Amino acid sequence: MSDAKNARGREHVAGQITFLVCVSHDDHSAVAARFASMRAQNSGGAVALLHVTQPPEFQHWAAVGERMREETREEAEEMLERLAGEVEAMLGARPSLHLREGGIGEEILGHIDESEPIDLLVVGAAPPDDGHGSLISWLTGQLAGRLNIPLVVVPGNLSDQQLRDLT
Repeated sequence: MSDAKNARGREHVAGQITFLVCVSHDDHSAVAARFASMRAQNSGGAVALLHVTQPPEFQHWAAVGERMREETREEAEEMLERLAGEVEAMLGARPSLHLREGGIGEEILGHIDESEPIDLLVVGAAPPDDGHGSLISWLTGQLAGRLNIPLVVVPGNLSDQQLRDLT
């Protein structure tokens, strides 16, 4: 096996970097998507957007649980389409969209292992007073040691000018 192969066994081609952005219904996800779009534009790369939904907890009646799942999926698809439009406007190429259901960490790892080549995992960090630090805490504490790609944490309060300066 050559040194140019990564842990998943594919050849890395210089300049062909795919940024996987984990997104949700918040502003810091949009900042992470803009960061990945700018980096991809400047490096000739691509962007993939991933959203993980949690299974509905209410399972007393199967029909109610299924309807809740459908509504969650519809909302997630709308959010992904909105962010895809923003990414496409910046990058000039449509990102690939992915929607999975389950535990967020395991679904992120599963997607990385099962899908197209992913070179960088990008997540947006909520400001400290936002109270949404659970994903970042889990990623850095549990997932980071199991990742075979770099993890990029983008502060969710960066301006577009700051993003341009960084990319």
